[in-house]
Amino acid sequence: MSSIADPVAGSPRSDANAGDSKAAAAAAPAITLPAVGERELRLDLFRGMALWLIFVDHLPANVLTWFTIRNYGFSDATEIFIFISGYTAAFVYGRAMQDAGFVVATARILRRVWQIYVAHVFLFTIFLAEISYVATRFENPLYSEEMGIMDFLKQPDVTIVQALLLRFRPVNMDVLPLYIVLMLFLPVILWLLRWRADFGLALSVLLYALTWQFEWYLTAYPGGFWIFNPFAWQLLFVFGAWCALGGAQRMSRILSSQVTLWICIAYLVFAFFVTLTWHLPQLSFLLPKRLEQWMYPISKTDLDVLRFAHFLALAALTVRFLPRNWSGLKSPWLRPLILCGQHSLEIFCLGVFLAFAGHFVLAEVGGGAFTHALVSLVGILIMWGVAWVISWYKHSADKGASKTKKPVLNADMAGGSV
Repeated sequence: MSSIADPVAGSPRSDANAGDSKAAAAAAPAITLPAVGERELRLDLFRGMALWLIFVDHLPANVLTWFTIRNYGFSDATEIFIFISGYTAAFVYGRAMQDAGFVVATARILRRVWQIYVAHVFLFTIFLAEISYVATRFENPLYSEEMGIMDFLKQPDVTIVQALLLRFRPVNMDVLPLYIVLMLFLPVILWLLRWRADFGLALSVLLYALTWQFEWYLTAYPGGFWIFNPFAWQLLFVFGAWCALGGAQRMSRILSSQVTLWICIAYLVFAFFVTLTWHLPQLSFLLPKRLEQWMYPISKTDLDVLRFAHFLALAALTVRFLPRNWSGLKSPWLRPLILCGQHSLEIFCLGVFLAFAGHFVLAEVGGGAFTHALVSLVGILIMWGVAWVISWYKHSADKGASKTKKPVLNADMAGGSV
């Protein structure tokens, strides 16, 4: 991806050429696809950031919680994660569909869905074992209740089937089932976007609107509904795919507009003020009652429009001020985030285990802000360490492979996919 802040190739030799250069810069795409085999480090960076933020948000409130974006606006790390997943999936499998055809690309997508599903089943199994062991070892059944596995302990035969059907999920295990469902429909999404991109996005918007109008949702076991409604969250996934397949380039003039810049800033300031009233209720009198009645509740389950707009504002400012060739992407300080983003599936699963382990430590040991911050930092360091080991292993394996072998487009390209 290249940012609208990227320089235009060439140097002006006259005032006229300078004017042409400015015109070219205004028309330059905000986002472009990287070459085959080239990683898009910004995607890795922000996906790694999302993984860290999700982990911190899953822990009891602590000092580091105030560094997560959910405290300063309507959206949170989940929007970042799903958007990047849609973008990278479309990039990888869109090219596969173009080169190998619909059937072959669909087969590859289904293979990836199966890999994620198997990872989810293993995560579910080991997570249950972790919670059950801790609850039994320390004779504290509250752990089972807090993590949402009481129904499994009461009716394991029924619950395990429901878990395989993605209808039963313990706490903090809602993202992968959402992604599995979205990936299942990726072949149709890609076909529509490659046939008529704007029409495909319009259908996604229509489904989103109908979901709100008729309250469509997927039921969960033993009661309730999915925490992340796929009928609504598909909009963010499809929008990411639409951007990857040329939509971002067509929005270049809009993204480079000063009007867009100030609209985004104004909306982010407004969202910050609203969330500030959540933490400081004494300021709530500054919000007009009619505005409160219109806004609330700001649903995360159904991806409220305010959340979606907040993410769009953040994304617009990011691609404007963070160019693809930004030297900071090579900085060793950002390397831990990028490494975690490059191995998102493994690090996400690890983060779920670490979140419960941190919850257990804080419940048993207690302590103040320092202990809470220490647990969060240790979890982040473990995630970084595991990502480094995986990267080192893959690099060692690649060195042993033939250098003349033709590179194969896969989920690691352009930042990879979950």
